[in-house]
Amino acid sequence: MERDQEIMNYQNYARGKWVNGEGDGTPLFNAITGTEIGRASSKGLDFFQMMDYARKVGSPFLRKMTFQQRGLMLKALALHLHGIKDKFYELSAATGATKMDSWIDIEGGIGNLFANASLRKQFPDLPYYVDGEAAKLSKGGSFIGHHIMVPKEGVVIHINAFNFPIWGMLEKIAVNLMAGMPAIVKPATLTCYLTELMVREIIATDILPEGALQLICGSANGILDHIMCEDVVTFTGSASTGQMLKSNPKIIEEAVPFNMEADSLNASILGEDATPGTAEFDLYIKEVQREITVKAGQKCTAIRRIIVPEKLVDDVQSALSHRLSKTVIGDPSVEGVRMGSLAGRPQVEEVSEKVNLLAKSQEIVFGDVNEFEVIGADKNKGAFISPILFLNDSPFERRDCHNIEAFGPVSTILPYKNLDEAIELSRMGKGSLVCSIITADNNIAKDFVMGSASMHGRILVLNSDCAKESTGHGSPMPLLTHGGPGRAGGGEEMGGKRGIMHYLQRTAIQGHPTTITALTSQYQYGGKQTESSPHVFRKHFEEIEIGETVTTDTHLVTIENIEDFAELSGDKFYAHMDENALDGTIFTERVAHGYYILSKAAGLFVDPPKGPVLLNYGIDECRFTKPVYPGMTIAVRFTAKEKIEQEKRSEDDIAKGIVKFLVDVYDDEGETVMLATILTMIKKKNQD
Repeated sequence: MERDQEIMNYQNYARGKWVNGEGDGTPLFNAITGTEIGRASSKGLDFFQMMDYARKVGSPFLRKMTFQQRGLMLKALALHLHGIKDKFYELSAATGATKMDSWIDIEGGIGNLFANASLRKQFPDLPYYVDGEAAKLSKGGSFIGHHIMVPKEGVVIHINAFNFPIWGMLEKIAVNLMAGMPAIVKPATLTCYLTELMVREIIATDILPEGALQLICGSANGILDHIMCEDVVTFTGSASTGQMLKSNPKIIEEAVPFNMEADSLNASILGEDATPGTAEFDLYIKEVQREITVKAGQKCTAIRRIIVPEKLVDDVQSALSHRLSKTVIGDPSVEGVRMGSLAGRPQVEEVSEKVNLLAKSQEIVFGDVNEFEVIGADKNKGAFISPILFLNDSPFERRDCHNIEAFGPVSTILPYKNLDEAIELSRMGKGSLVCSIITADNNIAKDFVMGSASMHGRILVLNSDCAKESTGHGSPMPLLTHGGPGRAGGGEEMGGKRGIMHYLQRTAIQGHPTTITALTSQYQYGGKQTESSPHVFRKHFEEIEIGETVTTDTHLVTIENIEDFAELSGDKFYAHMDENALDGTIFTERVAHGYYILSKAAGLFVDPPKGPVLLNYGIDECRFTKPVYPGMTIAVRFTAKEKIEQEKRSEDDIAKGIVKFLVDVYDDEGETVMLATILTMIKKKNQD
């Protein structure tokens, strides 16, 4: 359905259709010009039906997909959106964003899709995940336990903030889609027009299955009344709103996971060694100035507290004020403008109110909420504000700076006498998403991190060695945790594989190893083994079955074998070579090298002629469990443990997959002396 350009009515996507909300809707404004650009309403939407649609249409399809299929789906979507990324920049400017601000939002969001798509390589080609190792629950080994993690049969409700209308959505849906759960996204109405454009493009691709994604542009009041125990709710916004949502009776009654990212008075610490003239001092000033002005300070990770050595306060204030004075405010389309506006006039009023509150207990040393210059726009119509820098010379007594967050280009300099004080000040924010310390002294860095880590979700340690490639204080990374304790909400987003597991149910399973093998599609030690005929190395990837085993001939280990291997490898450790040195050790006589046992095992299980096997490229979990002495015989049970699909990198690439084989080396008493898992790349029969 095409949007009516004259009305500029931003729509909802519900139950497979673009629909208008009833009534006049909420007016939406260009943050630079102050002109109305459209309206949004969700009135008339049936939230119960939307959630039911997600559960009955989107969920079954996603849950049946394997992690590999979900990852490739995200990759395809990311590639498409990256190819049309330019179409989002023009509308993004209406939020007050500079091109750099928009880049963070748009391409940072798409980057999240790519990053989560790549996580497919850490998961099996199954709809579920087998977590950890099996637990032996019986003496004889006939009863074991394991854990599987399966997609929840519910829907995810994402309630997002206004500051990153694209990134805020994409960083969340990338994770739930990888896990196999559908989502309903509720962006902040203030900037929902940009989210709507992104969702419109996503839906148009037909890459996502129907029911996987729905959108509410207006109010979602009442949606939590319909949640069930297998649903998940995430929230990004103010702590007060988050706490209200978290205490919803249905959240409590149904024990629904609720992930919150809230207020965060993030701190950045200047190490005592980073004095003026050092590279670290310059890095610090640059980093703080950037975090104050990027996105006009409307970032949940922005630096709100500038914690510096007492003796360097004047230097920091002077250098930082100088850099802030060069920050040109105005219309981002005008050349030279480095800071745009806040997202709307209500934000100007809110930030100004917080500045006035903070000014009661500390001194403004740079900026003025009323007196500042704007380039290319009318500051009275647009949502503009000046950077504000405070100085609080008694941060342990005057504590407003640790409790009040002005969500804009506002920060406070706080002095410390020693590192213990710096640690304490950083912790007085009562929990943050991110903290940073700039120092060239790794001892200072270690002491600070160990003393403060429990109150911060992430800590950046920045110095000249990593500055060139550092992503900076304020950039959450898809493969790292984004969240924080206490005031920051106590939640956790992204975090690589761990983030995906937030949307999976971890269930313990118990039974015979053969049964658990069947349930997990991974061979479990002690399970039924089927002798392979022909040898597994004669079979293509598709033809190999889990549990297929090659039982090898035996090999007699001799003193000559040990000495020959010592000469060949250079490993002449006393336990292998000197029988007089064994007193006080666990060995009763000269022992065979573990790596001799491993290499001999390969000689026993390998079928040499050319066939489907392309190469062995790694060993996992190699353990030597019993000494092997001269005169003992060894043999190998070589069992197909797990199969992992691989996609072709190009049309010319060989179609192949990875088979993990369990290498069980046992002695003449039938006892295992070595266990290892080898990774073998095997050609597929079907090369299409």
